[in-house]
Amino acid sequence: MWRSGALITTRALFRGFKKTFATSKVVETPEQALTGLGDGSTVLLGGFGLCGIPENLIQALVDRGTKDLTIVSDNGGTADGGPGLLLRNGRVKKMISSFLGVNPVFSKLYLSGELELELVPQGTLAERIRAGGAGIPAFYTPTGVGTLVQKGGFPVKVANGTKASEIMSKPRESAVFDGKEFILERAIKGDFALVKARKADTLGNLVFHRTARNFNPDMATAARCTVAEVEEIVPAGSLNPDEIHLPSVYVDRVYQGKNWAHRIENLVFDRSEEQPSAVAPKESSKEQAIREKIAKRAAQEMKDGMYVNLGIGIPTLIPKFLPKNMRISYQSENGMLGMGNYPKQGQEDSDLINAGKEPITETPGCCYFQSSQSFAMIRGGHLDLTVLGAMQVSKRGDIANWVVPGKLVKGMGGAMDLVGSGSRVIVVMKHTAKNQHKILEECTLPLTGQGVVNEIITELAVFKFAKGELVLAEIAEGVSIEEVQKQTGCGFVVANDLKTF
Repeated sequence: MWRSGALITTRALFRGFKKTFATSKVVETPEQALTGLGDGSTVLLGGFGLCGIPENLIQALVDRGTKDLTIVSDNGGTADGGPGLLLRNGRVKKMISSFLGVNPVFSKLYLSGELELELVPQGTLAERIRAGGAGIPAFYTPTGVGTLVQKGGFPVKVANGTKASEIMSKPRESAVFDGKEFILERAIKGDFALVKARKADTLGNLVFHRTARNFNPDMATAARCTVAEVEEIVPAGSLNPDEIHLPSVYVDRVYQGKNWAHRIENLVFDRSEEQPSAVAPKESSKEQAIREKIAKRAAQEMKDGMYVNLGIGIPTLIPKFLPKNMRISYQSENGMLGMGNYPKQGQEDSDLINAGKEPITETPGCCYFQSSQSFAMIRGGHLDLTVLGAMQVSKRGDIANWVVPGKLVKGMGGAMDLVGSGSRVIVVMKHTAKNQHKILEECTLPLTGQGVVNEIITELAVFKFAKGELVLAEIAEGVSIEEVQKQTGCGFVVANDLKTF
């Protein structure tokens, strides 16, 4: 619902704005760009982490003191960057996001009851925004079926000074189509959208760059007033019409920013040619050996020509164990198909990152797209395989990997969309954590997906799900069945042709 006061102000502003800038939408200052954005507004913020964020507009919004904002953003940025600046300065009343990221301020404000938080699966968030811009009030999706997203009961606001919930998320309506359950999600619209593009013409046609496209085009379509912060402005007619990513009809103001930080959250480089002593390990050699053992076995599940999504952590190690002549097209949910390795130091590009906010390179034939299209690929079942980590997996194939109530709130990111897509799902993880079982009769943590896992690979064993049973299919060399039983929190069936890896 639009607030009546904000709507009247914006409409009046639009009449003057359209009349004044009939042939050019360019404004000279960020203050002009944000005219009309008042307290209590809903603001759609483009970007993914720190990639493709409108840095100048965010800082200007902080400086002008606007408060009680509802911010719609994939995540909270960092403590000193992106939406995190608004959070740190007390400007935000509510966040609608899919992932808290590495921002301790975000988590602290939420867990202390100072901030409302609506957590939304990343693909659902992109589609809700896309629907808002397309005039579609609601839609059905398989993402989140059987989880707190469907059932409700997730704390939107924690009571100040306690762990009790003051506001809880509401259950979703559901329906069955062709024998499969779906839940109803409502569109998201904003009063303002603040987006970042590489280039604009004076009419407001936009061109994005690499993975900095992400949520920006979707956000731009779904607001009453869209402001584009760009690196370059060219005269109308200068852009190749076939290469325009977002038509000018969606853009109301264009501002040429300056002095971008172009930060990358997690700097990782390809050091394969360096001497081992020059590469400082992030973790113990024993821990790394376990992770690599799991990744090496998981690499055997890859087939030439596959389209694959790899989660963060252990899955990112898999490519190093593939044959050099095998071609796998890796998809990143922030908007890229055809990811390559990490870059050499000095060759990184802040507009080219993976879902873990790490710099990457391109492979021949790669392409870029916006977030809603990325998750259309995923939700539509166009990927062959998803490999991701987990906190827990049940003997029925349920998976939990996004929250520890009252302690750790990561957010589901794109995981719910990936596991609910119908594509094959492999979980790679350590068999136990701090001497606690991770493979259980029932998950004790909130679910990411229900009955969606096809295979589990740990340093001890490979389990497969067949005919409703958890089957021990392979065992690590030197490990006994009794040891696997001891380290597993549920019963399982041993395959007749048990193999060793």
